[in-house]
Amino acid sequence: MRQQFLRRAALGVSLALAGLAAQANDADGVKIGVLTDMAGVTADATGRGSVEAARLAIEELGGSVLGKPVALVSGDHQHRPDIGSGMVRKWYDTDGVDVVVDVPNSSVALAVQGIAREKKKLVLFSSPGTTALTQAQCSPYGVQWTYTTYALSRGTATAVVKEGNKRWFILASDYAFGKQLAADTETVVKANGGEVVGTVFHPLNASDFASFLLQAQASKAQIIAVANAGGDTISAIKQAAEFGIASGGQKLAAMLLLLTDVHSLGLQAAQHTYLTVPSYWDMNDGTRAFSKKFEARLGRPPTFLQAGVYSSVRHYLRAVQAAGTTDSDAVMAKMKSMPIDDAFSLNAHIREDGLVVRDMMLAQVKSPDQSKAPWDYYNIVRTIPGDSLAWPLSESQCPLVKK
Repeated sequence: MRQQFLRRAALGVSLALAGLAAQANDADGVKIGVLTDMAGVTADATGRGSVEAARLAIEELGGSVLGKPVALVSGDHQHRPDIGSGMVRKWYDTDGVDVVVDVPNSSVALAVQGIAREKKKLVLFSSPGTTALTQAQCSPYGVQWTYTTYALSRGTATAVVKEGNKRWFILASDYAFGKQLAADTETVVKANGGEVVGTVFHPLNASDFASFLLQAQASKAQIIAVANAGGDTISAIKQAAEFGIASGGQKLAAMLLLLTDVHSLGLQAAQHTYLTVPSYWDMNDGTRAFSKKFEARLGRPPTFLQAGVYSSVRHYLRAVQAAGTTDSDAVMAKMKSMPIDDAFSLNAHIREDGLVVRDMMLAQVKSPDQSKAPWDYYNIVRTIPGDSLAWPLSESQCPLVKK
């Protein structure tokens, strides 16, 4: 009986301390940590732009919540899970950060997901695409906000295969994101009656794609799928042009192509490329108004990754206000019950596995003569319903999903 009493007393003390901690955090206001890439291959698509996107969301909601100020910190994970993990652990443990956002690089994101689960703190992933975040390694404290490799591959590969391009070769980056994107692309190609005749993986931040492109040429594939991100995508497509890939009759399909990538490549090189996008700066009056403010600070419109940071921070702050607390469980419950309401999100909601299901768009890069203004790069071909871009919950590997 004495041991039982001591256990109950310890539990009571623990709950009391947790309550006091939550009250203390509420009293101090909200602190948001943007973990991003400031100098690596995805810096243009995330980086400083992600920080400004978060700041604009905070400003849009008045700079405070529950009568207290909202603070913002940022850090560069350098695409290293150990650095990203150490930074986030410090943010949660000693710096009073309530939620971490962005996190480009799937390997870093998976490491951060584990820490957030352990600390019972929230993390909203805008930039990593690996499905593991909301499949086998899902967390009650994590949300995959903007896209998945599954969604992008289904949107783009389905359209390209249905045009009669059945024979594929995949060039992918050799880390969690690239491997998952390659696997998802192969699944979609095969499901639509095509075949993958070869796959090759390159190191992150590669400078020379010659040997990989020679293998792709030798495969006689109709389509060479470029399954990487940022600077690697730009380098691979530029070098493919130098190797005469297009003039030899082969076509490129970029499985993740961002606005900044198209800008770096130029419309002459990127024209007619199909891609799937969760959002675009020129979608509607709301996206254009936000992009005008963003461009005043960054000199260009946001990528869909940066727009995702804005959207996730905005929804989080609205949920904190509605919940009346920064307690992670209470805020997450509100986030899942409230509609996602911003100009960049089309019919979006958070599922029980932490995945944001949203309508996306099949886009095609304009030719130089079609573009009428700076950054006017995409023709929107059609809207793709979100349910067709997310795996059925009946097939989910997430332990949070009730079957």
